[in-house]
Amino acid sequence: MKIFFKIIGVLFLLLILTGVVFFVSKNEALPIGKKGKDADALATKMLQAMNSDAYNNTEVLEWSFRNEHHYKWFKNQNRVRVSWGKNSVDLNTISPAKSSVFIDNQKVDNKEIIATATAYFNNDSFWLVAPYKIFDAGTERSIVKHQGKDALLVTYTSGGTTPGDSYLWILADSGLPISFKMWTQIIPIGGIEASWNSLKTTASGILLPTSHALSLFGMKLPIGNVKSYNPKANALAHKILKAIKHEKYKTTNHIAWSFGGRRSYEWDKAQHIVSVSWDSIRVVLHPNNLEKSSIYFNNKISATENKQLITKATKLFNNDSFWLVAPHKLFEKGIIRSIQKEAGKDALLVKYTTGGTTPGDSYLWLLDENFIPKSYKMFVPSMKMEGVPATWDQWITTESGTLLPTSHSFGGGRKLSMGDVKATI
Repeated sequence: MKIFFKIIGVLFLLLILTGVVFFVSKNEALPIGKKGKDADALATKMLQAMNSDAYNNTEVLEWSFRNEHHYKWFKNQNRVRVSWGKNSVDLNTISPAKSSVFIDNQKVDNKEIIATATAYFNNDSFWLVAPYKIFDAGTERSIVKHQGKDALLVTYTSGGTTPGDSYLWILADSGLPISFKMWTQIIPIGGIEASWNSLKTTASGILLPTSHALSLFGMKLPIGNVKSYNPKANALAHKILKAIKHEKYKTTNHIAWSFGGRRSYEWDKAQHIVSVSWDSIRVVLHPNNLEKSSIYFNNKISATENKQLITKATKLFNNDSFWLVAPHKLFEKGIIRSIQKEAGKDALLVKYTTGGTTPGDSYLWLLDENFIPKSYKMFVPSMKMEGVPATWDQWITTESGTLLPTSHSFGGGRKLSMGDVKATI
């Protein structure tokens, strides 16, 4: 029996020694960084890479944590549904006491479950949206050199469940996070690293991780089928489409118009072939197969290929058609829709992430009482436009039954006519 206890004692000591060796080999001291405007600039670069504007406007996020805790977060309502096991909580993130608790679908009064749901949400949401929280109240930012490059150290001095935690964000050149290192109250070993590179672009336009890999024992943290979307914005966009008779637009086959008297268009919308005319030049443009395009000078076809003219015609069509049919394109691929308040009313912010001539442009649509666009504000980085306004005037019901604008106006009394707009079946 004594030999047995000696063996147990030796094994226990070996276990302790192994733990000590592991701790010493893995534990890192919290680095000291430099605070100030450079750190904030690096943080801003990270937020821009993560499309933080879209995050601010995101309405709903869904995810799970290790397939155990499940969430549906109505972010702008400060409300989240948290469920695990037989428990479900409609959690008020601002006033937890106003939350509702359900056990086996039966409403109960249980403050402990509310506290548990709050702690789960604080922890598990961090693993989903941490990069978007680096300017939260109570945060401090500093720059730390990591493997010869600038990394962003963020310390949470207040808020959440464990104030005092620090995270060192390791970034790609673009500003996107690759991973972070942690110094937290929950994990006794400092500098444990977690990946942040399994990113998914969601419907609301933000980047969310689907899983994390930890440097501690090769641990994995699945985040489940992550989603973010904007149902209210989509509903508002559908109201616009109904108001401008979009169903009739979809069956419209031919559209003709001009642009400020400088260019004219005949668009075979059914086959997506458009005749673009200016000066003595006419380009019959095939946008889906530019090699099939043809060029005419004084109505005589040119035998010489001219890619520059075809490129010019393409850019002109992309720009000039936008001023005619942009409200009908609210649900095209690569478009993010969200709601912003303008003069106390809902306005639709539309961002084009792909396509066209200048992807990245945004437009804030302002609507009349019937949801017909009356104006928009333009945010076009390539032209240094930051909220430049333009009206959408004199809407007409065309022969095909859809609505199209016939003119626009800008500051300084400038006008832009779309000419004799026609749309037929």
